[in-house]
Amino acid sequence: MDEVLIGTVVASTLRVSVPLILCALAGCLSERSGVIDLGLEGKMLLAAFATAAVGAVSGSMALALAAAIAVGVALSMLHGYACVTHGGDQVVLGVAITMMAAGLTSVLGGAWFTLGGQTPPLPEAVRLHPLLPELAAAVCELPGIGTTLSLALFGHNVFVYGALAAVAGVWWLLYRTRFGLRLRAAGENPQMVDAAGVPVRRLRYQALALNGVLAAFAGSYLVLAMNPSFIPNMTAGRGYMALAAMIFGKWHPVGALWACLLFGFLDAVSIRLQGVALPVVGEVPVQAIQALPYVLTVVLLAGFIGRAVAPKALGRPYVKER
Repeated sequence: MDEVLIGTVVASTLRVSVPLILCALAGCLSERSGVIDLGLEGKMLLAAFATAAVGAVSGSMALALAAAIAVGVALSMLHGYACVTHGGDQVVLGVAITMMAAGLTSVLGGAWFTLGGQTPPLPEAVRLHPLLPELAAAVCELPGIGTTLSLALFGHNVFVYGALAAVAGVWWLLYRTRFGLRLRAAGENPQMVDAAGVPVRRLRYQALALNGVLAAFAGSYLVLAMNPSFIPNMTAGRGYMALAAMIFGKWHPVGALWACLLFGFLDAVSIRLQGVALPVVGEVPVQAIQALPYVLTVVLLAGFIGRAVAPKALGRPYVKER
């Protein structure tokens, strides 16, 4: 029983952490280049709606993902046009994108599908399925920890493994490539980058494009793996939790990964604790358990935002000197 419990908790932690990991990586790329992105919540939400709407109508996962990526990149380019090209307030625009997405998805969902803002359930062909079910069954037969390993690490869909691979990919991009060096320099000292003959605006637009793709995948995962149809405000603050994880991880992909896994673990444990009577305390109210990840978000921001050192040029529009 303990093996099953440990395996299922680890598996749940990985599954619920995927959108947080992808969203935190998206924020890491944009903020390392010097652009604050509080619109991650909105990008996730609108990408989730695009995935559900196109997937339900077309029955094609490829088209659904393409629509999500188009939406995510378009919102990132809008962010770049307003803040990078014209020097707008990055915080205000990020909040505006999130508010626009919340309203737009409800209005379009109600107008197109007349289901109170929801979309029809996705067909089974559009849903994500376990990638290695045969391997999971084989590992389960191993003596000792076979059951735990099978439940915890195998039988996940491609997005779970892809999110973990994306952490390594973003780390390599930022710290082992010339592009990553320039990108980080654009967030620390854009004047130096410009003096070296590298366009700062182009670097920030490139970072925002990658940001849009990752945020789109995060939103797509919500409907392809977690819930079969779009529900208004289904992101439920995950974009802000990902930003908190990114700050707690000091704008580093690996640090953000551990923080996202911590959030995912709390979420997984909160699901297991519902209806369970604890010693001395008794049965904990469901609302208190569900609030755990959000309480941790506030605690981390209150306790660590002062210690984490942000990129020096973060949030500052760069105007090239004549």
